[in-house]
Amino acid sequence: MGRPGAPWKRVVLKLSGEALASEAAGEVIDGLLVERLAREIAEGRADLGTEIAVVIGGGNIWRGAVGSASGMDRATADYMGMLATVINALALRDALEREGQPTRVQTAIGMSELAEPYIRLRAIRHLEKGRVVVFAAGTGNPFFTTDTAGALRAVEIGAEVLLKGTHGDVDGVYTADPRTDPDAQPISDISFSEVIGQDLRAMDLTAITLCKENALPILYFNIMEEGNLRSALAGDDIGTLIH
Repeated sequence: MGRPGAPWKRVVLKLSGEALASEAAGEVIDGLLVERLAREIAEGRADLGTEIAVVIGGGNIWRGAVGSASGMDRATADYMGMLATVINALALRDALEREGQPTRVQTAIGMSELAEPYIRLRAIRHLEKGRVVVFAAGTGNPFFTTDTAGALRAVEIGAEVLLKGTHGDVDGVYTADPRTDPDAQPISDISFSEVIGQDLRAMDLTAITLCKENALPILYFNIMEEGNLRSALAGDDIGTLIH
């Protein structure tokens, strides 16, 4: 059984920075992982005709919360995190272009020598022309996560779903943390109110609330398993649909 409304015409894929890293090799950016993700994104765009935008994190390079915890000014630490997302976005763009997929990076902080500034209507036009758009630098403001940036950009460009691609062994939302609770059970379908009320921490609370207020569904799935992205784009019954 597929997801209602799928396959979706336009999506935003939220990737964590850790999805680009290799713990085993100790690499901040694993070229082979980035290439695989780029290939799956390009194939999904070509085969399904889905308009795909990507919001990428920077946790593989720097986390603002870590800097703040060590005494650094929180705003400064967050701006450093935004710069880390730009590095990841450029790596992903390069890999996508090598797959033959035209791609644009738009940043919420001006850096015209590297990327376009974020302009909503220009981003939509890129998508309509078959390009992938990678949104970097979060919202451009400290104190907001890239989860929130993903929700914001998805609402702004009229995406039909926010695809939250997780890394590690978590393949959806569970009744508890499956890494620490052996009795945790997977959930295939859940409402925004239940996620918030049960404090399931599927995403940043601000992001969840923004999606709830704008009736934007979230598909939470494990992107590290090859083939899952295409399944998510096609609306197959994987992961957890939050709506």
